[in-house]
Amino acid sequence: MTNAELFAFVRKNPISIGCGVLALALLGGIYFRSDEIPESEAELTQKSAEGERLAANLKNATQIQEHLDALVVANKIIDSRIVRASQFGKNLQYFYKLESETGVKLVTDPRISPPLAKKDPKAAYVAIPCNLSVQGNLPQLLGFLRYLESGTHFARVQNVSLTSSADRNALLSLSLNLELLGLP
Repeated sequence: MTNAELFAFVRKNPISIGCGVLALALLGGIYFRSDEIPESEAELTQKSAEGERLAANLKNATQIQEHLDALVVANKIIDSRIVRASQFGKNLQYFYKLESETGVKLVTDPRISPPLAKKDPKAAYVAIPCNLSVQGNLPQLLGFLRYLESGTHFARVQNVSLTSSADRNALLSLSLNLELLGLP
């Protein structure tokens, strides 16, 4: 095929030749740009996630001051109920107050141990172990437990032991191992 024949063929089929050249150009462009597709998809995913996060922040920021105020009030309430490990006398006074309000009798003085080591280094509070024994009738002991559960300080009962004597009219004995939520 000579140049003259080639030009004649192109003049007879200009649309077919133009479409073929355009198809070859598109295939070449797709081939050379195909390595940029994963990078572009990763960038699109990152930008979409950032856009969704910013949209959520805008939506949630409408009541942020009210939420902050509620958290400050809740934090003050928690701080008022926290036991300080260094205030040994005040901690003992709490149990004597429980004794007088519920009518039970402390058999032994409450033993408050030093705070346990933090399991989580980021934790703000520690558990302060305490052991005590009280005597009373069943309603008094239940009232004591109820008051301990909903009392001034946060307490978690670990172990409970309830004993009675052979005499049905005798007082019951309750031994408790509990943890108070506190600060070192």
